[in-house]
Amino acid sequence: MATCYRHPSRETGVSCSNCGRPICTDCMTPTSVGMRCPECARQRTKVKTVRSLQSSEPRVTYALIILNVVMYIASTAQGGGVVANTPVTSLIDRLGLNAVGIDVQHQYYRLITSGFMHFNLIHIGFNMYLLYLMGRMLEPEFGSMRFAALYFTALLAGSFGALILNPNATSAGASGAIFGLFGAAFVEQRRRGIDPMQTGLGGLIIINLIFSFAFSGISIGAHIGGLIGGVVAGGAIEIGNRRRSSVLTLAACLAVCVAVVAGALVAAHAAIPAAPV
Repeated sequence: MATCYRHPSRETGVSCSNCGRPICTDCMTPTSVGMRCPECARQRTKVKTVRSLQSSEPRVTYALIILNVVMYIASTAQGGGVVANTPVTSLIDRLGLNAVGIDVQHQYYRLITSGFMHFNLIHIGFNMYLLYLMGRMLEPEFGSMRFAALYFTALLAGSFGALILNPNATSAGASGAIFGLFGAAFVEQRRRGIDPMQTGLGGLIIINLIFSFAFSGISIGAHIGGLIGGVVAGGAIEIGNRRRSSVLTLAACLAVCVAVVAGALVAAHAAIPAAPV
C-alpha cells in the first residue's frame, strides 16, 4: 500500500489526478477531474486557446517522420552494386549498425544514423505508422524536449541491444526507438492508475515482441534494448514530473545515453576477433 507523500505514516489508495502522487484524506482536494494534492489544487486550470493547441502539436514526431522518409528516399535513390567496375556502397551499408563500423572504422555516428535507415517500404511504413500513433500520444503529454530525449535514449539503447545479440549483421530501422516509446507509455499509464492491458498498449507490445521472435531478419536485440531504455527513460520523466524539474529528467536521460553508448562500444569491440600475434 502506498503512503501519502506528505504524511509517510498514512497508507492510501488514492493518487492525485494531476501529478500521480499518493495522498491521504487530509491532503485530498475534490475537483471536477478527481482528487488533487495541495500543490496541484492551487494551480489554476489551464485554458485552451488556439495558440496553446498549436503548441501541443507533436512537432518533434512530425520532424522525425519526415527525416526518416527523406533518408529512405535517399537510400532508395542511391541503391548499391557496381557502377563502371567500381563497387558502390549503399547508404544503409555506410550508415547502418554493425560491430565493424563501430569498433574498426570508429564510425560512432552509426549508433544514431542506423535508426533512420530502412530496408524496404513495408519496413518504414509500419515503423512510421507506429511512430505517428505513439508520438501523438506522448509528445503533448511529455513536451517536445522530453519526448526528443526519450526517443534518442531509446534509439541508443536499441543500438546497444542490437550489438549485444547480433553484432556482425548490419541492422537498421526506427523500431528500437519505437519500442522505447511503448515502454515509456506503459510506465505513464501505470503512473496514472490505468491498466495498459485494458487500453490495448500491453497487447500491442506483446504482439510486436512475438513478431520479433517469430520472423527472421528482425533485430530482437534492438527491440528489447529499446523497450528497456524507454522504460528507464519513462521512469526518469516520471521522477522529473514529481519534482517538477525538466533538468533532472534530461540529466537522467543523458546518463542513460552515456551508459548505453559505453556498453555498445564494449559489445562491438568484443565481437571483433583479436588479430593474430
